Amino acid sequence: MKVFFKLFIVLTTLNFSGFSQESDLELSKIMAGNDFIGHQPQNIYWSAYGDKVYFDWQSDSLKEEKLHQIDVNTKEISNVADADKEKVVFYSPKLIGKNNFFYTYKENLNFCQTKDRKSDLKIQSSAQKKSLQHVNDEQVVYFIQNENLFKFNNELAQLKQVTNFKTEEDKPSDKSENFLTSQEKQFFKHFESTPEQKDKSSQLPSPIYIGDRKLNSIAISPNESFLMFITSEKVKNKNTEIMEYINSDGYSKLKKARPKVGTVSDSKFELSVYIPENDSVSKLDFSMLSGLRKRPVYQSEYGLTSDLERDKAIIIHTPKFNNKGDKALISVKSFDNKDRWLLIYNQNDGKLTEIEHQHDEAWIGGPGISNWNYYEGNIGWMNDDQHIYFQSEESGYSHLYLKNINTLEKKVLTKGAFEIHKAQLSKDGNSFYITANKTHPGNRSFYKLKWKENKWIDILTKDGYYDVSISPDESMLAVKYSYINKPWELYLGKNIENTKLEQVTFSTTEKFERNQWHTPEIISFRASDGTKVNARLYKPKAEVKNNAAIIFVHGAGYLQNAHNWWSTYFREFMFHNLLIDLGYTILDIDYRGSKGYGRDHRTAIYRHMGDKDLTDQIDGKRWLVKNQGIKNDKVGIYGGSYGGFITLMAMLKTPNEFQCGGALRSVADWAHYNHGYTSNILNTPEEDSIAYQRSSPIYFAEGLENRLIMFHGMVDDNVQYQDVVRLSQRFIELGKPSWDLISYPIESHGFKTTNSWTDEYRRLLDMFNFNLLEDE
Repeated sequence: MKVFFKLFIVLTTLNFSGFSQESDLELSKIMAGNDFIGHQPQNIYWSAYGDKVYFDWQSDSLKEEKLHQIDVNTKEISNVADADKEKVVFYSPKLIGKNNFFYTYKENLNFCQTKDRKSDLKIQSSAQKKSLQHVNDEQVVYFIQNENLFKFNNELAQLKQVTNFKTEEDKPSDKSENFLTSQEKQFFKHFESTPEQKDKSSQLPSPIYIGDRKLNSIAISPNESFLMFITSEKVKNKNTEIMEYINSDGYSKLKKARPKVGTVSDSKFELSVYIPENDSVSKLDFSMLSGLRKRPVYQSEYGLTSDLERDKAIIIHTPKFNNKGDKALISVKSFDNKDRWLLIYNQNDGKLTEIEHQHDEAWIGGPGISNWNYYEGNIGWMNDDQHIYFQSEESGYSHLYLKNINTLEKKVLTKGAFEIHKAQLSKDGNSFYITANKTHPGNRSFYKLKWKENKWIDILTKDGYYDVSISPDESMLAVKYSYINKPWELYLGKNIENTKLEQVTFSTTEKFERNQWHTPEIISFRASDGTKVNARLYKPKAEVKNNAAIIFVHGAGYLQNAHNWWSTYFREFMFHNLLIDLGYTILDIDYRGSKGYGRDHRTAIYRHMGDKDLTDQIDGKRWLVKNQGIKNDKVGIYGGSYGGFITLMAMLKTPNEFQCGGALRSVADWAHYNHGYTSNILNTPEEDSIAYQRSSPIYFAEGLENRLIMFHGMVDDNVQYQDVVRLSQRFIELGKPSWDLISYPIESHGFKTTNSWTDEYRRLLDMFNFNLLEDE
């Protein structure tokens, strides 16, 4: 009787007409994503003059995303024609307070006079101009072209090459010829009187030989007295390859993809100072950095306790100059991402001074700091040129600090059990515009902080996410806002206390608006170790409740989903609406490792993924059983990417907790994932094999008991198909019967086609109904 009933459920769910309960939502429609919801505005920019707001948008009348503009005065929205894009001048903080400024469009350099908004073409060429750098002289601009720095002076209509970088191939190799050349210049005055020697202004700077190194960045000081450039070793890492099986020519094709963790070589970074007036170069020495040879604590488990034999490899970020232009703020991170340093270079005496050292035995990270060691974080100079600002997790949460570069006195600007997610210094330097989750971990509110008075001014603080762009004169706000069940829209408002916003885009479709979208409740429960954990709870109506539950596990690890704004998991939000219509209860947990809850929550998974992040799911299940009337043996689990990994760990490490699991694009063995993400959390397989063995599902394959379906795109270049194939072979060799692998031949990590999304979630729904619905 039991087998017959479950077979009936599977057959009827294929067309959604035989459920014990029904939903008005159609899976094929909601899986169309933004084609069903409506395409929301993206990439918000102010014009340089503050009269228009530009954004990318695919409105109903367009088949693809196009550049749009809003007239701030009339609120009229129009599409920017391709022919008019050259006239679009986006606002940049470097233009603040400028009477004139330069900008590029494609490969051309333009000069604009702010007062009359007159724009003139100055250089038209096919050479790309990168890293436009304004300086104190408003008639001068610097840019990088063909791996060298150039200076353009508008008054003189003069273009000058400032640097002359050369590779090892360019360097003269015949020593005898060099000697003879030098000898001729020594003996014969004839060579001193050549036209080249007479007109030094026409000469190129002396060559700077960087060998076979990579030129990472060049930055000129505002007073133009010196510049700094960063080089790094070119490393050849072993890439992986993935196979594309479906191609227009009928042949399979190998495609290169990222390296695996532990196979990425450290690249030696160097920062040098070049003084154009003297045509001289000097390399800075970073060997004095605090803790540069401190061995990570985890290595004591392998019997290693003494200091490292050589300095840690470091990454040096592009310097930031003070207004005067005689000092540079330099951010440095270690390759293992356990250390972060801030230093000041003083051009007057050539000294490099460490002013801030942050260390984390897990890994440096958090809002405004970044988990990625190639990003310097939110740092900058105050207007007085004597203080710098930065963010740190010193208190356990990412907060904003001020430091005097002379006395090293540190001032705490923000504090509390919340995080600063964005901070922008005002033009006058007296305030910071801050995005923070002060009111609730699941909000992103907008404030003005008058830091001298420690006075917070509420500007936008209702529930939701306010993604704010400030106009050039700081009088207006362009805001991309969303709520739990309300997708992102663009709003305008004045930059005043408790401002009121005016909605200017209406993106959602009639199909989307016809549905009554349920608003999940943000709840919290205590994990088994006492930690407070937040979650989204989707509750069905009492008359349809079936006492079964599904736990959804968000991906990315360091991501937040139990929040008050429109989720990046919008398909899952709509799918959960369908599930509660059918009587299921859904719990979506911000487990340990998630964003928005401070340092300890963020790093709780260090060296052991699949521990506290997994027990949070089990504790959430027990909360459902105790508080929501859910039957202990009627709970399923699913998720994608990191959520797929947790699903695998749940089904393999705790086989009796969940009746079924759906693992989408899941990591099965962390030793096969990428370096940047994995090495932060688990170090490297060669140095910390213990962490990888206890964190990878493939080591626990023998534990599988209940129903598991794995879903994976065959051309996934992120979590690669090989991962799930290797786990499948383990199941085969272990004789495990209760699993399936569903493969999608043309899909990568994020599916592109509605057909694939629909097929995947139809099979998930079938699995839940087959395993969780009553069988009596």
